[in-house]
Amino acid sequence: MARLRHLGVVASLLSAGVLLSACGNGSAVSDARTSCHYVHKALALQATSEARGISSARRSALQGQAMSELLKGSSSAAVATSSDGSWNPLMTTIGEAERVPLHDLVPALTRLCKVADSSTPYL
Repeated sequence: MARLRHLGVVASLLSAGVLLSACGNGSAVSDARTSCHYVHKALALQATSEARGISSARRSALQGQAMSELLKGSSSAAVATSSDGSWNPLMTTIGEAERVPLHDLVPALTRLCKVADSSTPYL
C-alpha cells in the first residue's frame, strides 16, 4: 500500500514537471517572438540602408537605427534562452552584431526568426 502511494506521488511530481516545462517553453517562444519583432524592424532598416542612391550620412543613420532595434531584442532573446536553451542561437546571433556587420547576420537572423514565428517554433 505504501509503495502504491509512493508511486502516486512520483507520478504526480512527473506530471507537474511536464506541465511546468510546457509552460516554460510557451513562454520561451513568446519571448523569442518578441525578440524577433525587433529583429524584423532591424532587418528592414538594414535593407533600406543598402538601397542605391542614398547618401552615406543617411546610410549610417539607418544602420545605427537598425543596430539599436536589434539590440532591443537581446533581452527578450536572453529570457527565451533562460527558459529554453534551444533559443541560445538567437541570443548569440543578436550578440554577434556588436562584432560582425549586421548585413552578414541577415541570413541567420532571418532563419531563426522564421522558426520563432512559425506554427511549430522548435529549434
